[in-house]
Amino acid sequence: MTTKIITEAYTLFDQANAEDPNTEIVNGKPIAKELIYGQRMTQTLEDFESDASDALKLAARSQHICRWEIPRSGYPMDRIGYLKWREDLKKFHARKASEILQDLGYDTQTIDRVSFLLQKKKLKKDEETQILEDVICLVFLNFYYEEFLEKHTEEKVIDILQKTWRKMSEKGHQSALQLSYSEKALKLIKQALDE
Repeated sequence: MTTKIITEAYTLFDQANAEDPNTEIVNGKPIAKELIYGQRMTQTLEDFESDASDALKLAARSQHICRWEIPRSGYPMDRIGYLKWREDLKKFHARKASEILQDLGYDTQTIDRVSFLLQKKKLKKDEETQILEDVICLVFLNFYYEEFLEKHTEEKVIDILQKTWRKMSEKGHQSALQLSYSEKALKLIKQALDE
């Protein structure tokens, strides 16, 4: 697959994500939340696994594609509701990405592989699913953890950190420990890992 087609796929994923009504301030300017998320996923994947396959690159960029269309508020606010929402999101992202890739003329094998990765199939067993999960966790820790920290109790933060850590590979752990954190954020990571 040529770089040109991957770039076209990124452009279409970004156009879809630019429709996100939710914004984040980046360098003093509002930017669509899922647009910047997809770009952070690509950058983190490049840093973490420089020779990633095309399917993995495409899955990383489309990881949250059009996520706002299925809001958490549309499901019961309990664990069962949360898990159902997450499951529906995986299928939704896989379908959205597949439609765009079909329009670009991607082969069935690549589209099926992107769909497989977006649905996090065989985590811990499939190397690329694991790399994608590591990248997701690294993006959270690098770009969203400090903000999350301010909104939740220390107990909740430690619980989330432990769950995040369990999903990651040893390589992911090493990369996570090399990120820069505030004093409080680092203290909670150490606490989470000690418990």
